[in-house]
Amino acid sequence: MTINRQYSFWGSLSPLGGLAGAGLLIMASARLSWAITVAGSLLWVFGLSTFSFAFLLSAMGKKFFPAEGRKALFTCLSAFFGSTFLLMFWFMCPFAAFESFMLLLLVPLYCTSTGIMEQIQLQYERNQGDIFEHVSDAVSQAASLAVLLVVFAVVREPLSYSSLSLPGSSSGMVTIMHFASNSFFPIRIFASSAGALFVLGYIICLYQFGKDRINPGDNK
Repeated sequence: MTINRQYSFWGSLSPLGGLAGAGLLIMASARLSWAITVAGSLLWVFGLSTFSFAFLLSAMGKKFFPAEGRKALFTCLSAFFGSTFLLMFWFMCPFAAFESFMLLLLVPLYCTSTGIMEQIQLQYERNQGDIFEHVSDAVSQAASLAVLLVVFAVVREPLSYSSLSLPGSSSGMVTIMHFASNSFFPIRIFASSAGALFVLGYIICLYQFGKDRINPGDNK
């Protein structure tokens, strides 16, 4: 079974189905600008880390690439590419990078904890390893959380701040939409983690209901 099947959007081990990325989802979705930044970092770190690890594993083999050090190597690769993304983003927009600094540091940790390395290692031991398939599966997994981040931020930021923002400008973000100040919104509770959990719980209920309707045998 490939990573894509296990971690597809409707799979039981997806970021929403298993809540593997719930912490990152709650923190990064407070602003759309943060969500877009973290989404880009997810695609960058997952894709390049997987490609580098699979390439090294196929090129060096078991003799020069012992199993005991593979987890540490994959962690170092994820941290390296996460730092590279942060550095490039810092050069382009330092204030936006400063705002999302902590969130970007969590992306390599999330990448390491998803089980990608174990899945690649297992397939290479069975002589079924394919670099581009691994990269495609890893990017698909990262894209599923990236899409959730952006969609959740589009719902949450207007409820919290009556606005939508994009990364950039000298102030760190650009406001692209602002609602009237005398409207029903903002409901400031949604800006906090507690409010995000309320929204996330409602979305999870809808998700689980839809998943049971579309694929009722997944939970058996």
